[in-house]
Amino acid sequence: MNQPIPPGLRIAVLGAGSWGTALAAAASRRHPTVLWARDPAQAADMAARHENTRYLPGIALPQALTLSADLDATLRSLKQDGASSLIILGVPVAGLAATCAELARRLPALGLQDTPIVWTCKGFEADTARLPHEIVRQAFPGAIGGVLSGPSFAREVAQGLPVALTVASDHAGLRSATTQALHGAALRVYASDDLTGVEVGGALKNVIAVACGIGDGLALGTNARAALITRGLAEMTRFGVALGARAETFAGLTGLGDLVLTATGELSRNRRVGLEIGAGRKLADILASGITAEGVRCARAARDRARALNVELPITEAVCAVLFEGVAPMTAVSALLARNARDEHASDG
Repeated sequence: MNQPIPPGLRIAVLGAGSWGTALAAAASRRHPTVLWARDPAQAADMAARHENTRYLPGIALPQALTLSADLDATLRSLKQDGASSLIILGVPVAGLAATCAELARRLPALGLQDTPIVWTCKGFEADTARLPHEIVRQAFPGAIGGVLSGPSFAREVAQGLPVALTVASDHAGLRSATTQALHGAALRVYASDDLTGVEVGGALKNVIAVACGIGDGLALGTNARAALITRGLAEMTRFGVALGARAETFAGLTGLGDLVLTATGELSRNRRVGLEIGAGRKLADILASGITAEGVRCARAARDRARALNVELPITEAVCAVLFEGVAPMTAVSALLARNARDEHASDG
């Protein structure tokens, strides 16, 4: 049975991909929730079937979840009953700036300019190497914002299986609203104020997962995978600290937790790309088959930003060499193995 819906909070989820749909389903079991889809045909199909056949086929959506393709109507729904409100952005990094610019235009006209906005995308913007919070602050300077991240596959969340996430923000009110929206039953939400650390972990773990997939595709063994995960965590931490994050964040859900899941899980698209590369397929052919992975999209941006900070990311450099520079996977592995011995906790990787 669904839990009773507590009064006082209304939620709009923008983006009906797998993750936006999964979070909307979870939220709708406790609060009035509208899921907005850009494609009217998709919204109509989801409303009729109570299933996202495009991204989460075979998983029934709660009857309480409202579907819409009308953005203004979705946003106006947040004003009903004088309730508090929360906007969850289920859009990728590539679409974040445009979505926030649209909200910056629409929300003040609706009297919703103080509505907390939490985004779920992971990665660096390909052209600018910005993290999501930097994109939001430029597109919507007045936004009360934060990120929701952690080790999670959308399909398992939509199925109601246990998951633990972290919401990170400078605003205690946003952390509280996100926790109220989602925490309960099988879904746990932890709070942090280390926005940069949570975002760096969510971005770089995808790149490390590609590397782990390549290693598995080359049949290098589980020892090699453990080494890549451990040294990848050190790489993530070093980069995050250089950007102002706290080192301890990377020992938590959005660092080690998300890295282990994405580097080993069978549902990981980033690991799948690596597996295919390790097995000898070309990146263009893999992407043409319909597999998308944020680690591929943001690897060069992460590398370039780290270079500008004089931070060494040897695994990320190796992934970029294989994906974009024509270096054979085994050659990149050999280059990693040929690096000089050093102290395990050395700052230069």
